[in-house]
Order: sequence, then structure tokens, then C-alpha cells
Amino acid sequence: MSADAPHNLSRAGEPFSAVMSRRDMLRAAGLLSAAAILPGLPAAASASAAMPLDFDDLPLKVIYDHAVASGYDANVLIRWGDPVEAGAPPFVGQGRPAAAQAKQFGTANDFIGYFPIGTGNDASSHGLLSVNHEFNTMEVFFPGVTDRNSLTKEQLEADQMAHGLSIIEVKRTNGQWRVVSNSRYGRRITPQTPCVLSGPVAGHPRAKTIADPTGRNVLGTVANCAGGKTPWGTVLTAEENFQNFFRGMPPEEHPEFKSLEAAGITGKGKNPWGIYEFRWDAGLDPQEPVRFGYMVEIDPYDPKAKPIKRTHLGRFRHEAASVVINKDGRVVVYLGEDRISGFIYRFVSAKPYAASMSKAEAGALLDEGTLFVAKFTAEALEWIPLLPGQGALKDFATLGDVMIDCYLAAIAVGGTPMDRPEDIDFNPVTGRVYANLTMNRERKPDAVDAANPRGPNEDGHVLEFAPSGGDHTEQTYRWSVVMLCGPQGQSRYGEGTKTALSCPDNLAVDPKGRLWIATDNWRYREETNPIPNGLFACTVEGPERAKVKFFYNIPKGAELCGPEFTPDGRTLFVAVQDPGFDPTGNGLNWPDRRQGMPPRSSVVVITRKDNGPIGG
Repeated sequence: MSADAPHNLSRAGEPFSAVMSRRDMLRAAGLLSAAAILPGLPAAASASAAMPLDFDDLPLKVIYDHAVASGYDANVLIRWGDPVEAGAPPFVGQGRPAAAQAKQFGTANDFIGYFPIGTGNDASSHGLLSVNHEFNTMEVFFPGVTDRNSLTKEQLEADQMAHGLSIIEVKRTNGQWRVVSNSRYGRRITPQTPCVLSGPVAGHPRAKTIADPTGRNVLGTVANCAGGKTPWGTVLTAEENFQNFFRGMPPEEHPEFKSLEAAGITGKGKNPWGIYEFRWDAGLDPQEPVRFGYMVEIDPYDPKAKPIKRTHLGRFRHEAASVVINKDGRVVVYLGEDRISGFIYRFVSAKPYAASMSKAEAGALLDEGTLFVAKFTAEALEWIPLLPGQGALKDFATLGDVMIDCYLAAIAVGGTPMDRPEDIDFNPVTGRVYANLTMNRERKPDAVDAANPRGPNEDGHVLEFAPSGGDHTEQTYRWSVVMLCGPQGQSRYGEGTKTALSCPDNLAVDPKGRLWIATDNWRYREETNPIPNGLFACTVEGPERAKVKFFYNIPKGAELCGPEFTPDGRTLFVAVQDPGFDPTGNGLNWPDRRQGMPPRSSVVVITRKDNGPIGG
């Protein structure tokens, strides 16, 4: 919205409740246009970001299969258990040994990153997919088992191998996408894959464990939720709910007790790996959890590259990483912390990036710089640096201590607790950053603030923010609310929206600068009051700003994750996570739809029937 909107009603950062109450009165009086209802930040006009979406809404109903808008095809590309590494055995419905699962596609697929092979047209028809595997659903993986603690050592080893990441080679031939069999790039990364720590936590006394007295070498990565990509061709995978993987707690007098407690480790972790492998028991090795909760950088093009945990991006429940090369060359990374009252962060590298750098040189830029936390006021977004020994952080002895206890540091300096910040994405067309706030049922009505205007927040909302001068190292930004999600009548979307979404989670920006929002909503899944999970989209400029349309519906009980476009915008990959889990037994065999087969998390590839760009 331009600065000359009526009565300056689109002032960036004004509390949304105040904006809406005043606007409703003015609009009723005919004094305010529809375009002023959802204010935007001043920016150069972008015709592409205002381009209307060309598909018709899907109906809002709960289904047991998947459905895509008319004129498009949606096909399963790869499923849990399908071969990834050369020599992997085929999937069988029962009896999954660890050695087989270690070579097969994992469970609960989440973030998807596409990495081109070739240039020009080839870049959008041949590439690699890096796919996260966030968790495992015991009732599906081990039919008939009701207590995780009763699983055998062999079963838990197989369970471990279903976590982590898969890297697969994909190619489009004669209009059809396929996984390239026995590809030299095919790779599984699991909780047993050797990784290294880099940055201020590497070698820190608190990162030294019984198995690794150097504090630099870690086995594995877990809780891999969303992520991001770097300009130098690597993936950043987010370790989110790492606290769930640790059982046990040390005595209260132990130096790590308060830190573990703040991280959410309670001694009652959901995962029983620690029964047989002591490092997963925080009571036996209290410093092992210090080595989890980071952004992990992986080179998908090099099957032998060791994953690197970039600790200067902070240790917390990471959801995403959106990388921007600032106009002075420095690397800026926007990060979300997916927990109730979690924070939004920004990392700014100390040195600039150059395209001539090797991947090792470029990645090392993430080890030196400054991490900031966001503080939202009605007037602006302020970035507060997280530096040890200063002000509210005077009791944090080292930079490593700040990174290890990032959540506590953010609280101490007065960052704004948010309604579960999940995916964050930079939009190169508009120059703005978009953040999904999924929900917060615990926020009290008297605890709302400018950037979190509802309490409780059952359905979530979407924010946008940007530096006024286009310099992503500026201390203050302007910000605005794009939409308040939820059922019609309890939400705010752009003029003409005929659908509804709840709990925005993952996010993607198409080549034209339009937003694609994947949802993780449990509140409206029943047929009597349905808002199904799936993929929704909207423009962010012009008269149809925030006009939401429903594009892709998924099986009941599933969450949609990881939307990712090829560079030409003609292919869209999505992850259907944990499909059809329903204790009644309905729809439990998607996508195979065969009796005796379990539900299988899957990557789905979406294309237009006329091979045009997704969304028009």
C-alpha cells in the first residue's frame, strides 16, 4: 500500500486490530477501498507479484485421497521405503530391518530442496532433491505396538534409519518425472551419519561428551523439519524438535540442568533410543543435547561430504533458513523458532560472499558474524544483537554460550515472543520477507501485541517485513500483516477470497513472487466443519493482494510440507507427510491404496497439463 492511502491507514506495523476496527468503519461508510484492507509495505510496483492465479478453488472438504486444481496433474514421485541408495531392497509392508531402511526413503518427509543439474532448460528438468525426514509414527512403522519402550534394539535401530534426509536424482523425460535408479548421488543421512560442528560451539567445553572429548564431531542429525538453500548450492536442514529425542535428566544441581529444561528436555522424551544407546539419555550424558538443535549444511552434489552443523546460526527449534545476499555482498539468513513464544532471528555474516568462492569458503561465512533477534513494536521491527558479556547478556561468558542457549538469550534482551514462527522466505520479486506464524492457543487475550494480535491464536497469520532502503543489515525494518487465517468471518483475507486456511506452516515463493502456503491444521479436519490441510496461494501486490485460493488437497490426517518450484516455475514438488493416520482405519493405505500396505509419506510432483507455469 502506498504512503498516500486514506488517513495513512496502511502505516507499516500498526496493530492489526486497530487497523481493522478503524477500517471496517470507514469501509462501511464507503470511504476505503478493498485494496486498503490488507496493507502492504511500500515497494517498487511488481506486475508479476500482482498477477492473478489462473486456477479455480478446490472445494473445502476433507478427503481420503489427494486432489489438485483443474488443469493440473499430481503424481507420486517417491514414497517411504522406496530405494534411494544403489542396491537398496524394495519396500515390504512388514519387517523393516535397519540395513534396508538405511538405503531407502525415510518417513515423514518435510522440506524439499531442488538443486539443478545442467543449465538452461536442463536446469528445470534434471536435478537433485534433498528431502527431510522429521519423525516416525510408531503405530504405522510398528503395527500393533502401543508402547515405544517395548521395542527391541533391532526395531529401534530400524526406527533411527527412517529419520534424517534423503538425496535423490530426478529427471523429466517425455513430460514425466522419475527418480533416477542407482544414481551416484543417491544418499541417506541418518542419526548415525558422522557430522562436524563449526562456529562458536565447535570445541566449546559444553559440547564435549563422553564419546567425543573434542566437542567437534557429532553422530547424526534428527528432527529435520524445514530448511533452506544457499546460493552456493548447498542445503540447510533444520533440527527442530530435537528435545523429543532425549530421555533422562541430570540432577538439578548439574550445570546443564537449566539449559536442558529451557530447551524442553524433561526426562520424559518420546523417543526410547536412549534405552540402548546412552548418548540419547541426557541423564547419562547431559552434554550430548548441546550438539543438536542447529542448521546443518549439506552438499547434495557430493555423496561423501560430511554434514556441518553451523552453530553461529543458533541452537533452538529451527524451522527454516532463508538466505539473502545483501547488496554489500554479506550473507543474511532469516530463521524461525517453532515453539510457542519462539522468536524470529537474523544472521548477518562478517564477510561478503563472492561467486568465485569454493563451497567450503562460502559455507565458512556462516561461522562468523552476528545473530540478532526480532523485536516488534507498533512502529517498526528492531533487530537486537545477541552478544555475550553485554547488557542483559552479561552473564553469558562466551559467544558459544549465547548460541547454545539462544532461546534464553532472546528472552533476556527483550525479543518478541511469537505465535510459533515456522517457515520464513525471502521474496526476490518484492524484496520483502514473509513469515508464517502457525498458531498459539496459549496466548491470553490480555497478552496480545502488535505482531501477534489474537489471543488465543487458533489459526495463525502471515507477516511481511523488509528494510526501508533495501539493506538487509539495517537495524530497523517496516512490517505488516498479510492475512489473519481461519474460517470466513473469523479471519482477514484479500477481497474476493472464497476459501479459508488454518495454521500456515511451510512457505514458497514462485518465480513471479506469489506466495504458496502449506498448512498443518488439526482443528477443522472433521467433515462437519472442514478446513483441510493442503496448499493455498495468493498474490502479494495489487488489488488482489492476499486473495487466497485453494490449489491442492491431501488425505485426511496428513500435513503438507516443503513446496518447492523448479527454476522455470513449471514443476512444483510437495511433501505429503504422515498421510491418512486415523485410528478408525479409514484411508490408512495412501498412496498405494492396497490392503496390507501402510500409509506412506510421499513426495508428489505437480505440473500443468499444458506444461505452462504453475499458477499461470
